[in-house]
Amino acid sequence: MNMDYELAKEYIVKRLEKELSPSLYYHSLSHIFDVYESATRLADMEDVSHHDLRLLQTAAFYHDAGMLVTYEGHEQASTEIVNEALPFYNYTPRDIERINQMIMATKLPQNAHQKLEKIICDADLDYLGREDFFLIAHRLRLEWMERGTKNTLRQWYEGQIKFLEEHRYFTESAKKLRLQKKMENLQEIRELFNHTIE
Repeated sequence: MNMDYELAKEYIVKRLEKELSPSLYYHSLSHIFDVYESATRLADMEDVSHHDLRLLQTAAFYHDAGMLVTYEGHEQASTEIVNEALPFYNYTPRDIERINQMIMATKLPQNAHQKLEKIICDADLDYLGREDFFLIAHRLRLEWMERGTKNTLRQWYEGQIKFLEEHRYFTESAKKLRLQKKMENLQEIRELFNHTIE
């Protein structure tokens, strides 16, 4: 039997819509769709088969589902939701294992080995090399503040500089699409950091 990707997607999107905390300004449904779209674009550029594309897209929709349960270690919680839900949609044990490997690869610091793991990691942090980087990064800062992180703006910029300096895109396609803009964003943050007093 073929996996029922559409129903598996519908199930998790409905749950996320209904149950995700409204204080998840970054890890929101819009982030899930952003990762899905980025992963689909990269998969096309990386010449991924139809079956693998469906596994990748499923992983994109489920990769932060664990946020329904816990903030810390949400990737592991996401795999538990995958294990529970996807057998109902005719995903094989091997497909589920591969989806879980993709989800765990997105845990920071990212650790990707297989092609699909590399694609989902790049899709998850696609925004680092985009025009909307500052807007999305601000959402993450607000989310952290809601959870008790008391960073000054200067400390926030410092953390972002370190994160961008250490981050690497895995796929050639992501490098081609996003690397130059990521370096421009990094330079802009360095300038902001140098002009921020506290």
